[in-house]
Amino acid sequence: MTVKELYDRMSARIPHELSEPWDNDGLMCSPDVTAEVSKVLVTLDVTEQVVDYAVEGGFDLIVAHHPLIFKPLAQVNNDNNVARKVIKLIQSGISVFSFHTRADKVKDGVNDQLCDALDLHDAVPFGDGCLGRIGYTDEEMTLEDFAYRLKDQLEVSAILSADAYNPVHRVAVVGGSGKDYVRAAIEAGADTFVSGRLDYHIMEDAEEIGINLIEAGHYFTEYPVTNFFCTALTHIDPSLYIETVGSNNIKLL
Repeated sequence: MTVKELYDRMSARIPHELSEPWDNDGLMCSPDVTAEVSKVLVTLDVTEQVVDYAVEGGFDLIVAHHPLIFKPLAQVNNDNNVARKVIKLIQSGISVFSFHTRADKVKDGVNDQLCDALDLHDAVPFGDGCLGRIGYTDEEMTLEDFAYRLKDQLEVSAILSADAYNPVHRVAVVGGSGKDYVRAAIEAGADTFVSGRLDYHIMEDAEEIGINLIEAGHYFTEYPVTNFFCTALTHIDPSLYIETVGSNNIKLL
C-alpha cells in the first residue's frame, strides 16, 4: 500500500472534519506519496530522537498524535528544529501522518482510550465538540484511592490532585490540556475530572466548585492513543510491521 493510499484509509477512519479549525494535522511530510509502506513507527510526538530512531530502523512512515508542523515554517534550514527534522525525514524517504484534535474526538480515539486505561465503563461524549468522555468506575472510592490506582494504570510517577471530597464514581476525562472543560464536566454531572494539564487557580477552587480534579500529565493521558493507531493500521493492512516508541522528554526529578 502506498503512502497516499494508507493516508486516505486512515483519514476515512479518523475524518479530517473532526479537526478543530485552528489545528494543523494530516499528511505532514512525504518525499513520495507513491512510495510503498511496509514499516510504520507509531508515537505521540515526532521528536528528533524519534526521527533518528525511524531513520536507523528503516521505517517508511511515522504516525503521530501531535503535529510535526504546527506553525508555518518561514525558512527550511538546520537552524530551526522543526525544519531540521523535516529535512532529515525527506532525505531518508520517511513520511509523517499526524492525527491531532480529530483523534481526540473520534470513537476509540484519545479519550476513549483514556477511559479504557482507567477502567471507566459506559463512557459517552461531553463538552465542546464532544471531545471529552464521561464514564463510571465499577464502585465508589475516595479520590486518594482513585489517584493511586490511576498512577499505576497510566504508569506515571506523580500526579496533582485537588479534593472536593466527592466519592469518585462518575469521571470525566480529557487527555492533554483540559482546563477549558472543567465547567462542562461539572454540567455533565461528573464528580471527578481527569486531564493532562489543568490550571493552578482552577485546582485551588476544586472544593468550592464541587469537583475532584486530577492533573496526570499531558503525555501520560494521551499516550494510550498509540494503541488506537496501531489497531487502525493493522485493520487497514495486516501485513504492515508496526512498532510503538515513547517520546516523553519531560522528566520529574
